[in-house]
Amino acid sequence: MRPSVMTAEEIGKLLHEEFPQAFYPGCGLTLEDIHYGDVRVRRDFHEDHIRPGGTISGPTMMELADFAMYVAVFSAIGPQPLAVTTNLNINFLRKPTQADLIAHARLMKVGKRLAVGEVTLYSDGSDEPVAHVTSTYSIPASR
Repeated sequence: MRPSVMTAEEIGKLLHEEFPQAFYPGCGLTLEDIHYGDVRVRRDFHEDHIRPGGTISGPTMMELADFAMYVAVFSAIGPQPLAVTTNLNINFLRKPTQADLIAHARLMKVGKRLAVGEVTLYSDGSDEPVAHVTSTYSIPASR
């Protein structure tokens, strides 16, 4: 596996500097495994993420998928906090359990202006995916 352009520590520091209101120790997001264009991140389970019917809400899953893609983009192109989501499509596959959510993001193509990838979401402890996401990020020209 090709090494990441940025380490997990470097990405975490950048996220904390750029988004201190959202990424900080104890925020519930963890960078678990970082390689070039291939990352694994975790969203801690919290009862606030539950919607009626006892499932984890779609917005919580979309947030985690988008976060995982953002981290994957950093792993491939370096510190570009102005990279932005231009498309995100999610397919909910099954009801997640009330457990941490795991996101495995993999970039399929990194070009000069766009990065395209997919994210698979799992409930912690299960091998069955709960959602599949495809996403495209716009990369700033200043790269």
